[in-house]
Amino acid sequence: MPREIVNVQVGQAGNQVGASFWEMVLAEHGLNEEGFYTGNDPLQLPKVDVFFTEVQQQGGSKYVPRSVQVDLEGGVCNHIRSGKLGKLFRPDSFITGDTGAGNNWAKGYYTEGAELVDGIMDVVRVQAEGCDAMQGFQMIHSLGGGTGSGLGSLLLSKFREEYPDRMLSTFSILPSPKVSETVVEPYNALLSIHQLVENSDMTMCIDNEALYDITVRTLGNKAPEFADLNVLVSQVMCGVSTSLRFPGQLNGDLRKLALNLVPFPRLHFLMPSYAPFFDPRSKAFVRMTVPDLTSALFDRKNLLVACDPRFGRYLTAATIFRGKISSQEAENSVMDLQRRNSAQFVEWIPDNVSVSLISVPPVGTTAAATCLSNSTAVQELFQRTLSQFVAMYKRQAFLHWYTGEGMDAMEFSEAESNAHDLVSEYQQYQEASVEEEYVDEEYEEELPVEEE
Repeated sequence: MPREIVNVQVGQAGNQVGASFWEMVLAEHGLNEEGFYTGNDPLQLPKVDVFFTEVQQQGGSKYVPRSVQVDLEGGVCNHIRSGKLGKLFRPDSFITGDTGAGNNWAKGYYTEGAELVDGIMDVVRVQAEGCDAMQGFQMIHSLGGGTGSGLGSLLLSKFREEYPDRMLSTFSILPSPKVSETVVEPYNALLSIHQLVENSDMTMCIDNEALYDITVRTLGNKAPEFADLNVLVSQVMCGVSTSLRFPGQLNGDLRKLALNLVPFPRLHFLMPSYAPFFDPRSKAFVRMTVPDLTSALFDRKNLLVACDPRFGRYLTAATIFRGKISSQEAENSVMDLQRRNSAQFVEWIPDNVSVSLISVPPVGTTAAATCLSNSTAVQELFQRTLSQFVAMYKRQAFLHWYTGEGMDAMEFSEAESNAHDLVSEYQQYQEASVEEEYVDEEYEEELPVEEE
């Protein structure tokens, strides 16, 4: 029985990354751009229902993505409709507004987005009711703009309300330090993080600067476009869901991943990495041994977020290997890496790196690996956004755009203090050690004082 996932892509970034993701999933399952099967591998179809609904037609079975495309302006959705994937999606799964959110979180959350949200939930409900055993939702959105952040946050809270027992995983594109699209990014991002802390189960953090670095330095593409960056995100997205879509020796589905990765409910912000990344011209010279893949996964150059794991410690990590790889080899290379870098891993969670193995490699390679790590270094992202946020909020800059949409200025201070708490929680667990004695003060008996 498949464990289905409903994909929801929100805003311009979400839909562009989503289109790239669907192209990759189609290739992995041997489907053409209209959703008909053209492959020849017996492993491609048995679990195709995780992301697709099968529809019987005269020409054979058509596989329709279980996906909802949402945007407050029509541009990107129309581009997908008229593009090569236009005949793949159900026409009613595109939901667009007319005005756009104008990079304003409050418009996406309170005004423009709130008008659309009931229609979106109806379409999601139809998709969810067609499932046998729905695993949960994956949402693709960016936190810097208005639609992905505002409407994305609103949808997450609606999902949490209606499907409290289902997994909510998000692929969230955070504002990056050097590549800034708009001046109010810190506002939008921090207001979204405030919602993500409460409502998401797993948030994979991705940012453009890290993607640019990988594309320019490692892949040798000197002038990358968004389409090139989106391919990297799609590779990680495919990697994370592989164990649901293909048979493997050790399976890690979304729920098992989250269970192994999230030690405390608020600390669910994960840093994805992928290997191998290499310049297509040097493909013949790349070694793909399991130890090579393992060390590449924990190398800063392969991280999809611009932060340095050496400044934090790993609470947990999950490695997902794809290809003909023996479980013993994978386990040994991960153990070996942990032993060599034991200072980087917290010692109060023993065996904190889990290993999943899937026998089907990605299209065009013999082996690949994805890693999701929960490291305290991720606080660097929040710290960065916070300092920019505080600099503007102190002078109430741009605030009238948000309060004009009926938003209360108190929400800004709440989001700010929530982010401060999050950073200090990460810091606390980074410094925690096994030796600390936890004494519960209530039960500490008072020793009688001897009278002289």
